[in-house]
Amino acid sequence: MLLWNTKKCETWREKLNQYEALLLAHQVNQLPEIDAWYRKELPRLLATRKPAYVTKDEFLEILRWKMKRGDWREYNRVRIANTDATLIKKIAQDAFAAARELASDVETKSKEYKKPIQIFCELDGVGPATASAALAAYRPDLYPFFDEWIAKQVQDLGKVAFTASYYWKYADALREKARELSKRCKEEWNAQEVGQALWVASGGKLK
Repeated sequence: MLLWNTKKCETWREKLNQYEALLLAHQVNQLPEIDAWYRKELPRLLATRKPAYVTKDEFLEILRWKMKRGDWREYNRVRIANTDATLIKKIAQDAFAAARELASDVETKSKEYKKPIQIFCELDGVGPATASAALAAYRPDLYPFFDEWIAKQVQDLGKVAFTASYYWKYADALREKARELSKRCKEEWNAQEVGQALWVASGGKLK
């Protein structure tokens, strides 16, 4: 049975707890270290910045994490590397500001929800997946990282397409699953954690 369809709270928690083990099993150079920075240090950094932003170097590190988890696209990395550092910081600051005050129950189809992703996508070489990687570190309850292995685990989403319209459906499904698990399992889940558990269930690139 797909993890997506299971009602067992312990199965979901077990998958989430296996996340770091699966990272190590991939044997991708520096991925465990970059992932630890992305999941632990980066959210703390963002929480201390008023207003929140990422530097160009940090944004490139987010991109490196994304590509090591999935497919390396050097063309996009170069485009971002060639972007002015001041612009990246400004765009990030604007996107995080737009996300900061959103209520946890904001509708995914609303223009307010979509705005932070759209702001990040103004940067050359940035699409919904990279935008979601940055926002997941800031608002994991609202913006799960857009990953094809995760998407394939979600029932009824259809063929994966790295478009904004597909991401809205994907994020909405993961947010709804987080609400369902939080209520049924009597413990807090967010959309990003749901994605991590589904990534483990998928086997990632190993599968």
